[in-house]
Amino acid sequence: MEERQMEVVPGLAGIPAAESAISYVDGEKGILEYRGIPVEALAEKSTFLEVAYLLLFGKLPAESEYKKFKEDITYHTRLKVKILRMMELLPENGHPMEYLQSVVAAMGMYYPARDVMNQETRYWSVVRLIAKMPTIVAACERLRHGDAPIPPNNELSFTANFYYMLFEKAPDSFTEKIIDAMLILHADHTMNASTFSARVVGSTLADPYTVVSSAIGTLSGPLHGGANEKVIHMLKEIGTKENVRPYIEGMIERHEKIMGVGHRVYKTKDPRATFLQTYAHQLFKNNSDKSTILEIAEEVEKVANEKLASKKLYPNVDFYSGIVLQEIGIPTELFTPIFAMGRVAGWLSHWLEQLKTNRIYRPDQKYTGLRNQRYMPMGERK
Repeated sequence: MEERQMEVVPGLAGIPAAESAISYVDGEKGILEYRGIPVEALAEKSTFLEVAYLLLFGKLPAESEYKKFKEDITYHTRLKVKILRMMELLPENGHPMEYLQSVVAAMGMYYPARDVMNQETRYWSVVRLIAKMPTIVAACERLRHGDAPIPPNNELSFTANFYYMLFEKAPDSFTEKIIDAMLILHADHTMNASTFSARVVGSTLADPYTVVSSAIGTLSGPLHGGANEKVIHMLKEIGTKENVRPYIEGMIERHEKIMGVGHRVYKTKDPRATFLQTYAHQLFKNNSDKSTILEIAEEVEKVANEKLASKKLYPNVDFYSGIVLQEIGIPTELFTPIFAMGRVAGWLSHWLEQLKTNRIYRPDQKYTGLRNQRYMPMGERK
């Protein structure tokens, strides 16, 4: 029988894997919308919890709906003592993303959610995951440095509480707004690798903690969420504005990837990068001594645009997010966990959407190996 012909598309580029009403991207025009609302408007005017509600439930909440959602999340920010004890036993040299993935997976044993078709199970799983991820990230950072975790301060906002659990002080209003905007900008981005992971695992009817844990593992890769750390390392290695051109030209000649430049979807500048660049300028406005890293970054963008514009490679969200987070005192190793704290709203939204018309993912493959081979006894093998 003749083999059927199959065309393989590397990385499934451009292949629709699902229908979704959650977020929309126009890569040619640099547009990102959540449920039809431009992400820039949400980052400027909304809060992360309101945006999470929008993504999860399909509309901006009424005042009473928002009040209940916020109160439910605030009430569930604490971690169980046994979870904290487990975290104390994890290796100090582990990356925070490894902590986050391990602890989220373990949460499924403390909050069984196997009946994923139960409305109440789904709701409280969503609440607990959004509420507890900042607590896990902050506790992990402190434990890795020999410090005791700081319990949540539920008198503070969702974002201010995260900062407080890291540094034992409330942030100023601008820092709070920056972190909140950072979570909003990272909350969803159509069918990216980690969201696809979440939908695939969700399609098996696995519990939501397993779904989010798989997505965190996917996000941890340097080609996905880990790029913002790599951008900071690159900018520090360049060192001065004058070093940018030879450094970037050398990378291009060696066909090396410039971290934070280029995106699978965007063929113009990522709108999230433009938004964060504005925040970066506000942060450095009154601090000329520390503005060098921004100058280097903008020179990298200039040289990259000059050399790579024909390939439509422009800065993405990772290019400026690390600069902004570093300037407000966030340790580099927490950049990707903060990405996950925002993206969990998107992962869970796609999980809920997947369950509405669920069919388990089972793609095909194009086989390229040998056929009809004889089993060779040990004595005949070379």
